Amino acid sequence: MSTVIYPSPIFGPVKSRRLGISLGINLMPADGKVCTFDCVYCECGFNAERRPALRRPARCEVSDALEQTLKAMGEAGELPDVLTFAGNGEPTAHPLFADIIADTLRLRDKYCPKAKVSVLSNATMLGREDVFKALLSVDNNIQKLDTVSAEYINSIDRPQSSSYNVDEVVEQLKAFGGKVIIQTLFMRGEADGVPADNTGEEYVEPWLKALRYIAPREVMVYTIDRETPAKGLLKASPEELDAICARVQALGIKCSASY
Repeated sequence: MSTVIYPSPIFGPVKSRRLGISLGINLMPADGKVCTFDCVYCECGFNAERRPALRRPARCEVSDALEQTLKAMGEAGELPDVLTFAGNGEPTAHPLFADIIADTLRLRDKYCPKAKVSVLSNATMLGREDVFKALLSVDNNIQKLDTVSAEYINSIDRPQSSSYNVDEVVEQLKAFGGKVIIQTLFMRGEADGVPADNTGEEYVEPWLKALRYIAPREVMVYTIDRETPAKGLLKASPEELDAICARVQALGIKCSASY
């Protein structure tokens, strides 16, 4: 099994399919994965197989490393389009996430004011008030919603807390008042014998209904791009993604598809 473990606290820059030239900010340990989901398609592998020995980076480590990197990129004339919180797990699970966001916005304004700050999140920590407020302060608040089927989420996204409730997550996404981007991964096949196809109408139609209710600024649909830890998963086709994208656009919501 080939999986990706990112350096911490800074990695890249990398060319993102959705965001442009992205400088990554990884708030998880550099030697493993810590996540509130354990998705069968995660490019970082399964949680149990990637347990880290190192700790999460401290707030000062993140800000110092980011400042040094932005200085170097500025001197080279290669500033990023976006500073993206992603990496080896759920960034909002860092206990000082809100403070780190404040530091990042300050450094962005100082060194690369044209760059956007993005957070790629699985929406599991939206019940924390400090996290919710911090997400409102970034340019691209990108939250995962692969489906509104609790059964599918439990078998494919695999929340690590028994208190996860997708209906509550939908309400929390609605509470952003439109300042949120929904990202959804569509795929076919199975995960080690468990059906994983969420491209059918039984999944797409309720998801569209939730989008209408949430009224996000934008929706990003995509499919698997790298080797997955579970076997049997297949990419959704460009035609399938385009058809789903068109249905989102018909709701009056901006939508893009990445293949």
